[in-house]
Amino acid sequence: MADRRIFLINPNSLEATTAMMVAIAKSAAADSFDIAGATATRTPTMIVSADALEAAAPEVEEIARARSGECDGIIVAAFGDPGLAGIKATTKLPAVGIGESSMLEAAENGRRFGVATTTPLLKAKIDALPDTLGLRSHYTGTRFTEGDPHELMRDPSLLRTALAGAVEACIAQDGAEAVIIGGGPLGEAAGALQPIFNVPVIAPIPSAVRRIIRLVGA
Repeated sequence: MADRRIFLINPNSLEATTAMMVAIAKSAAADSFDIAGATATRTPTMIVSADALEAAAPEVEEIARARSGECDGIIVAAFGDPGLAGIKATTKLPAVGIGESSMLEAAENGRRFGVATTTPLLKAKIDALPDTLGLRSHYTGTRFTEGDPHELMRDPSLLRTALAGAVEACIAQDGAEAVIIGGGPLGEAAGALQPIFNVPVIAPIPSAVRRIIRLVGA
C-alpha cells in the first residue's frame, strides 16, 4: 500500500500522454510511492513552441495549488518545466521538472551532455536551462529531428528512428557523453533508445521520479 503520493502534471492537454507518463513514472517509483496525474486543459495537445510553453505556466501553477493538499511532491512533466518556478515559490511541497531533473542527472560526474528532441521552436528555451542550473560548461547543445513533431508522434517507429539519428549526432558531432531525450511525450521512445547506445540515454520522467523521491524522502 503506497504511503506517499507524487503528483505528475502534464502541461500538454492530451489525457493519453498523461496516462503514458504516469505509467512510466510508476515503473520508476518505489513501491511506497503512488503516482497520480493531472492534465492541462487550456494548452495544445503537444507543446512545440516557446509561446505555448510560456502560456502553459499559469495553468500548471493553478493545478499544483489546487492539488497540493493531496500529495507529498510534484513533477512538472514538460521539458521546459513551465510553471515550476511559480510552484516552488508558492507551495511548500518539493517540486521538480523533467527538464531540470534530467540535466542534473546527465551532468553527474562531470559528464558533457546533449539533448535530442523533436521541437526546434523550443531551442532557445532548452538552451536556457543549463544556464539556470549552472551547467553551461557541460552542455553540448541540442539536436532536433527533421519533420513535423505531431507527425512523428503518430508513428512510434518513425519517432524512434528520427530520435536515434539526433542522439547519434549529439554523440558523434558534439562529443556528448550522455544524451537526454527532451520531452515528456517522448517517454516511451526514450526507454526504447536506451539499450541502443554506448553512452547513457537519459529518460527525463524517471530522472524526475528519482529526484522527487530523494527530496520527499524514501
